[in-house]
Amino acid sequence: MRKTRWAAIVLLAFLGASGIAGSVPMLADPHGSPERLPQSLLRYSPFHSYLIPGILLLAANGIFAVWVLWLAVRKRRNYGWWTVFQGCVLLVWLVVECIMLRLVAWPHYFYGGVAVGLIALGVALERAGSLA
Repeated sequence: MRKTRWAAIVLLAFLGASGIAGSVPMLADPHGSPERLPQSLLRYSPFHSYLIPGILLLAANGIFAVWVLWLAVRKRRNYGWWTVFQGCVLLVWLVVECIMLRLVAWPHYFYGGVAVGLIALGVALERAGSLA
């Protein structure tokens, strides 16, 4: 189970870092720019700027992922279930984002794989913990 835990740690670290890094441009320039975050992407969403999506991204897939990472590194009780929950949070984020943007691009598939990986690894960690 050591490899499973380390795989979860790597995915959580990647998600936390990319969630924080992805939210910075949204928070720094909430009205976007044509070359980075075009305002036109928000036309089907309830948002008029990237501020709220940036805050949600930072909280849900940045800070929360770092907290779950800390739980996994410290081997805190139920960290496997928290890993599953983080994977579910990411999956819901992706589905809602695709619906609101009316767009699916390669990063959605990539992060969908990360989400499924977190869910599977978290379940495996919890199953191994209950067998021990």
